[in-house]
Amino acid sequence: MSAAPETPRAPSRPTVTEREARQVAEAAREQHWRKPSFAKELFLGRFRLDLIHPHPLPADQDAQRGEEFLAKLRDFCETKIDGALIEREARIPDEIITGLKELGAFGMKIDTKYGGLGLTQVYYNKALALVGSASPSIGALLSAHQSIGVPQPLKLFGTQEQKEKFLPRCARTDISAFLLTEPDVGSDPARLATTAVPDGDDYVLDGVKLWTTNGVVADLLVVMARVPKSEGHRGGITAFVVESASEGITVENRNAFMGLRGLENGVTRFHQVRVPASHRIGEEGQGLKIALTTLNTGRLSLPAMCVGSGKWCLKIAREWSAAREQWGKPVALHEAVGSKIAFIAATTFALEAVLDLSSQMADEDRNDIRIEAALAKLYGSEMAWLMADELVQIRGGRGFETADSLKARGERAVPAEQILRDLRINRIFEGSTEIMHLLIAREAVDAHLSVAGDLIDPEKSLGDKARAGANAGVFYAKWLPKLVAGPGQLPGTYGEFRHGIDLSSHLRYVERTARKLARSTFYAMSRWQGRMETKQGFLGRIVDIGAELFAMSAACVRAELLRSRGENGREAYQLADAFCRQARIRVEELFNRLWTNTDDLDRKVVKGVLSGTYEWLEQGIIDPSDDGPWIADATPGPSTRENVHRPIR
Repeated sequence: MSAAPETPRAPSRPTVTEREARQVAEAAREQHWRKPSFAKELFLGRFRLDLIHPHPLPADQDAQRGEEFLAKLRDFCETKIDGALIEREARIPDEIITGLKELGAFGMKIDTKYGGLGLTQVYYNKALALVGSASPSIGALLSAHQSIGVPQPLKLFGTQEQKEKFLPRCARTDISAFLLTEPDVGSDPARLATTAVPDGDDYVLDGVKLWTTNGVVADLLVVMARVPKSEGHRGGITAFVVESASEGITVENRNAFMGLRGLENGVTRFHQVRVPASHRIGEEGQGLKIALTTLNTGRLSLPAMCVGSGKWCLKIAREWSAAREQWGKPVALHEAVGSKIAFIAATTFALEAVLDLSSQMADEDRNDIRIEAALAKLYGSEMAWLMADELVQIRGGRGFETADSLKARGERAVPAEQILRDLRINRIFEGSTEIMHLLIAREAVDAHLSVAGDLIDPEKSLGDKARAGANAGVFYAKWLPKLVAGPGQLPGTYGEFRHGIDLSSHLRYVERTARKLARSTFYAMSRWQGRMETKQGFLGRIVDIGAELFAMSAACVRAELLRSRGENGREAYQLADAFCRQARIRVEELFNRLWTNTDDLDRKVVKGVLSGTYEWLEQGIIDPSDDGPWIADATPGPSTRENVHRPIR
């Protein structure tokens, strides 16, 4: 059926206030905690080691199925994937994608009854780390397809009919993509402009989506669009499964980036695209909730590839630093280089500990891991970038030189500069570091806002504030005394982590520091009240402290697991000890910066920059940028560009 020209349209660009935008985001987040959360408790000053120790393990049959697939995938990566070719030609060869489909790699997380492999989150992540080490672009392709593309939201929110219709296709033949971002809409979805107007048994989509990972080659799309409120329609941001071959869809550009050069990421325009109402995921207005819930575990795919990168950085650092000599000995034995290698080794161990622990908890579904997954994404992306940067420094000039150039002059083709470029996007993908800080901070202070939210809300009445004050008094009368003392002050606590090397002291430190972190948060809320949400520097440091404490806990628990299983236990204890000592230094620095910082002065400087006060400082340069608009025009309408969509069959 062709699109009806007279179909009414909603306004192209909603105008929202800051408060309205926050309300949209707040409505989308999961409001309740039905299951325990180790990280949530940590931010409240309660070190619940029992939630993560003994370390949970996959069932034997899950491990066997996972290991069998990893063996097949490793063989495919070693014999079929040429990462240098993908980097050089900025494209994944079609035969590689076809081979991955035949292997079942596109259905790793899809249930076997729909034709998938039914791997656990643990083994899915191990597979992503493996294939991502062969080619980060392929890792991104598989991750976007399964972690945020059609399979995951349908698994969580789809009808049985939708699952039966789409999941078998996603498992074997079709590539999927997730479309939320727009040219003028990033982390502020309240301003979403793409519309889905009801028309009979269909919705009519109009709008433009930016940075559609997999969008250039996708067969199926998850599209977030705004349904106007009308009679019989509650409206709001809503999720749809859309066939990419539908009339009116144009992929207008294949974007190119600093890294991940094989990424099939584009700009997609919808003009009067008809989508059956049966393809709507969930109810109208549930789109953002679906997106955020999908990301609760979907975010774990990104730190999986960060772990793979850390392992590769460690391998190259070890081999190169043993072969390269300066002043009569290998450079690894010079302290300036050795400290970098120690950082890479210890951090890789901790990142894998965080990833495996979070993933296994996701598989068991007995804990709420929304904060753990977010911390894994935040911490993994930041630390992997630092490890890659240190590898480039260890390699010196060779780290800055491309692999092709190294090979051309007779040396080993080590793509150190490439991994630095490829990893950089992870600090932006699926929630930038800054947004992750705010998201995690909101969850971390949820208990406080639950009892005192009305007390610090300037728009609430005096009656509401009085009731909130009474509730807060009861809560804090019970909570605050528990922050004064705890098991972290008793020398014998956590003695089961003392085997030659003493990790119990680090766990006692985590327990004491968690209470200190909770006291600092309470003090800040008391001091700033409603202005707390504007203190993004403070909140970011609070979250970073929590991330370090979570990583320390995971590292110790993993070391004890490996020791108990006779798997490099002594060496694991050494790495956990080194990581915890490094992390404690970072934690103390972050605590110092909670109250001693330049945040207020920085705000004044920013206002000066924006007003042009320091414009004189910009003189003496040439700006090579052209004169185009900062943000591309995204006015709804028919496309005037060539369609570069290329499905792979």
